[in-house]
Amino acid sequence: MAEAHQARVHAVVEDMVQSLERDHIRVMQGRMFRCSADCCDRSTDSMSVVHNCIERCHTPMAKAQAQVTSELEKFQDRLSRCTMHCNDKAKDLFDSGAKEPAVRALMDRCVGSCVDDHVNLIPSMTRRIKDNLDSIE
Repeated sequence: MAEAHQARVHAVVEDMVQSLERDHIRVMQGRMFRCSADCCDRSTDSMSVVHNCIERCHTPMAKAQAQVTSELEKFQDRLSRCTMHCNDKAKDLFDSGAKEPAVRALMDRCVGSCVDDHVNLIPSMTRRIKDNLDSIE
């Protein structure tokens, strides 16, 4: 993917992740740590009971991280498939005898279209992740 297109996708995804981290993940982390601290304050409980308590505290955070990772992987896979289609189109054009500047122009337009399409998916993906994070408790 051309550097400018790659930088654009990276910036948009980074903004989304920062927003999720600030507005949702940090809250969940705070809850997890407070819960874990409460487990440790149980001086009469056995080590295994405290350990199980801490594990229960960490479960929502693990689910949240898995959810975000899964969504980002799906997004990356879709974008990769789109750019692979662009590579195929460029190769076909080159094999038909087109000159390199024409192939580069096609590739840039095609990848630009992939990026536009996928950047436009970010708001719905963000809503889906936020809804899923809100449902984890």
